[in-house]
Amino acid sequence: MKHNLKITLLLLGMFILTQFIGLAVQNADIFHVQNIDATTGNVTSQGNPYMTWIAPPEPQTQTDSLGLFSQLIFSFIIAILLIFFLSKFKVEFFLKAWFFLVITIALLLCFYSFFRLSGIQLNELYVILSLLAVALVLAYFKVYRRSFILHNLTELLIYPGIATVFVPILNVYTIIALLVLISIYDAWAVWHTGFMQKMAKYQINKLNIFSGFFVPYVSKAMKNKINLMKEKYSKKELSKKKIKVNIAILGGGDVVFPIIASGIMFKYHGFWPATFVILGATAGLAYLFFFAEKKKFYPAMPFITSGIFLGMIAGYLLF
Repeated sequence: MKHNLKITLLLLGMFILTQFIGLAVQNADIFHVQNIDATTGNVTSQGNPYMTWIAPPEPQTQTDSLGLFSQLIFSFIIAILLIFFLSKFKVEFFLKAWFFLVITIALLLCFYSFFRLSGIQLNELYVILSLLAVALVLAYFKVYRRSFILHNLTELLIYPGIATVFVPILNVYTIIALLVLISIYDAWAVWHTGFMQKMAKYQINKLNIFSGFFVPYVSKAMKNKINLMKEKYSKKELSKKKIKVNIAILGGGDVVFPIIASGIMFKYHGFWPATFVILGATAGLAYLFFFAEKKKFYPAMPFITSGIFLGMIAGYLLF
């Protein structure tokens, strides 16, 4: 087992909670509003005027889907290269600003989804501005005032917000292709180049940010050592001693892609097929956590993708 049972269950719990939050956010459908004709009672859907600044394009034909999929892959490549070069030249200011912007937008979309789900009738412009203020404050403290509790709490909301932008662009076939490509890239970046490990260390040590779940903990052996040190040293002397802390992490990509996959299944096939995708993704991640070796790096996406595909098959067969 890569981490102790308590930490493993904590990571899995945060993962599955984020997945179901993502499903709720997709159900809110923040990019559309429903209009009811007072005379006929017919319901029509149109674009949400308050979300036009971020609303993704929606493909109408298979050609549109392939075109948007190609653009999405190209955008991912550009983003990865941009992050690589920015970190290479150590321009932390720009990277932090980028994180701040993305986090703010993602939190705003997630909060706005909760507002839509609540059914409360208020002036939407004022609501959005209020939620933006909250998102800005949380993003500031997350990026510029490090706290692992706040970090993980906001991570639960960030990835559902990000996923809601990508679900309208993709369909079942393109998400399958995307998951295969991402899994291949993840395996290559971890096992062949070590890029993922370098990027994680750079984010944690230089940026004081990590895009994903981040749980520091002390091993049992270290706890025993600390207890012995308490008996030997005074509090002042003990404060100067270095204590080795283990870190359990789960990358943001490993969280957001299953949310996108379940969101697409929810969009085209309903709640239960989407739930099977979530359970399959969780099972794949659990398999990795329980059978991985300590102090070794593994690409999570191949395991998660395998679980997603099994969940998709089960959803098709049962529903």
